[in-house]
Amino acid sequence: MSDHPHLNGAFLTRRDVLARSGLGLGALALSNFLGVLGKGGVVSAGEEAATSSFATLAPRAPHFAPKAKRVIHLFMNGGASHLDTFDPKPALAQYAGKMLPVENLRTERKTGAAFPSPFTFKKYGQSGMEISDLFPNVAKSADELCVIRSMNADVPNHEPSLLLMNCGESRMIRPSVGSWLTYGLGTLNQNLPGFVVMCPDGYPIQESQNWQSGFLPGIFQGTHIDTKYTAVDKLIEHISNKYEGSKEQRQQLDLVMQLNRDHQQRRQADAQLESRIQTFELAYRMQMEATDAFDIGKEPQSIRDLYGDGVQGRQMLITRRLIERGVRMVQVWHGAGQPWDSHDDLEVNHRRLAKECDQAIGALLIDLKQRGLLDETLVLWAGEFGRTPTVELPKPGSNAGKINGRDHNHHGFTAWMAGGGSKGGYIHGATDEFGFKAVKDPVHVHDLHATMLHLMGFDHEKFTYRYAGRDFRLTDVHGTVVKELMA
Repeated sequence: MSDHPHLNGAFLTRRDVLARSGLGLGALALSNFLGVLGKGGVVSAGEEAATSSFATLAPRAPHFAPKAKRVIHLFMNGGASHLDTFDPKPALAQYAGKMLPVENLRTERKTGAAFPSPFTFKKYGQSGMEISDLFPNVAKSADELCVIRSMNADVPNHEPSLLLMNCGESRMIRPSVGSWLTYGLGTLNQNLPGFVVMCPDGYPIQESQNWQSGFLPGIFQGTHIDTKYTAVDKLIEHISNKYEGSKEQRQQLDLVMQLNRDHQQRRQADAQLESRIQTFELAYRMQMEATDAFDIGKEPQSIRDLYGDGVQGRQMLITRRLIERGVRMVQVWHGAGQPWDSHDDLEVNHRRLAKECDQAIGALLIDLKQRGLLDETLVLWAGEFGRTPTVELPKPGSNAGKINGRDHNHHGFTAWMAGGGSKGGYIHGATDEFGFKAVKDPVHVHDLHATMLHLMGFDHEKFTYRYAGRDFRLTDVHGTVVKELMA
């Protein structure tokens, strides 16, 4: 009886039959696949990418020595107006209420006469950088800012522009920036997610597509946190087990893992299953450290006062606590939906929104610097596009008809970076005299991504992932590293 064959796995399920029947052509690609395994190199289409250990958050080295080790993206979703924040255009005042002497560029909706900024700009720092009175606290760190006034995107619509800024592709499903970074670098703390996304009161439009892992293993997808809550068990659901201790949980997880590994071996090391296994492990480990990381009550009162006691102050302080604990990327959204989308009442809305976040952002920059974290932390402030220098005209279903707002503008807008090897106290490029279009040293979103990856130690053209027979990258077939943005 000892020689009796083992029947376990001897029969095919219906799913196995269907799967194997479609694999005939796959054999044709085997030699190419084996060639990929022999390429070696760091992460990109290398040997590690073909093993189960690849789909983990273990630390990995980039292509070359990086300037930055982590990224914080402050996302002003909805499209903050560059003309009212970091790109002053005094020429608009000369044409207030009049048509501009140039053609109004095509945007999502019709616009009319010139709309000068209702805000005042002043010079700050040794660099003399001009910043609106909307951001007096951010302006205190003017000499740390690398302001790009010549950003441009592809279309004036929220959905594709959000995906372009977040995933480098406006239509197809592609991995987000944070997913690419955790794929390439892993994380320095195995007890926390490598990529955390904070958005108070829900989701932005396009929801989780903004931090999706796409065709990368699911372990690299962003972990969403709703920062409207203050209690840790509300911030992270099921962070603690009320019914079993850590020993019992470990025994249960070991059993589940054994069953999953057996299931996985008979399915050719399926990457999605590997990601699920790693997610179980991460969830267990998070119980030990997440409670501490998200508890800002452990900060001195002086630090809490620096950030402020609002939602934005809370999530900025949590951001600092996460990155100093080894999280690779934190994305901080202003709020659910598209709060900065001021088609009406721009002055009222922008002043309110800036008041909510200015102190917190200014505190984050100061705090990172005083802790020695700013040099290796790349901070990006950017939305999906800017606003028009001309007033948006009334249109039923689009606005309230108040004629005091701006339409979307992808032709020219502003983003800024700080720390992480970016050039402080520097203004790059320019829009035309009215702020409609980038005319000097334009920087496309692909160029921004290429530059960010370079600061993180990656050649964006070689940082790839093979999927469906093609080597994909964050910048697709575009992108140029803008060396002028680097210190």
